[in-house]
Amino acid sequence: MKFYSYFTGKGLEMKAEKARCARCGNRECTGGKDCFGVAGKHREFYGEERIGALHRAATAIEGRHYCEEPRISEIILFAREMGYRKLGLAFCIGTIAEAKVVEEILSQHFEVVSVCCKVGGIEKEEFGLERIGRGRETESICNPAGQAEIMNRAGTELNVICGLCVGHDSVFTECSDAPVTTFITKDRVLAHNPAGAIYCQYIRRRFLEQKAGND
Repeated sequence: MKFYSYFTGKGLEMKAEKARCARCGNRECTGGKDCFGVAGKHREFYGEERIGALHRAATAIEGRHYCEEPRISEIILFAREMGYRKLGLAFCIGTIAEAKVVEEILSQHFEVVSVCCKVGGIEKEEFGLERIGRGRETESICNPAGQAEIMNRAGTELNVICGLCVGHDSVFTECSDAPVTTFITKDRVLAHNPAGAIYCQYIRRRFLEQKAGND
């Protein structure tokens, strides 16, 4: 289902382009206000079988376990709610230690197909890709499309990201037949806690004080 097909009116497109919800202090939508006049169209999303089922399961887990379970538990509960039996684990080689633990936990409840980002061992040089360096003779590409393809062939029903790079996670999600959720979001500098950049006033100030064009 292509969501953009629902936005057919010029007025809706203009409102969508001007959306700045992150700057809103009223949050009247939580009380039922339809600021963009889109509720009628958006209701159609949840009448669609696949999206509706995912949304119902996610809302059920939120309602039953709000602020009670860590994310790994929520993934298990969500997959159970959906009736899934086979999960995929797409991990970065840099988080292989974490992936081993995640696979061990998930395997207690599901069949798990885990695939490393370096699968295939394709050399970066084949595509003229930049290297990290450090004097290595060979450097394999991260292969998120390949990870997804293997999971598609295996018939996974839900794929879990464990530390894929920014952008590689986008490729993986784009190529995955199954729905995708994230367990670890990679941040090499902040110990995989990207929100730390905005919670720490010193780091946050550095970003907010950057001039346009100097990023």
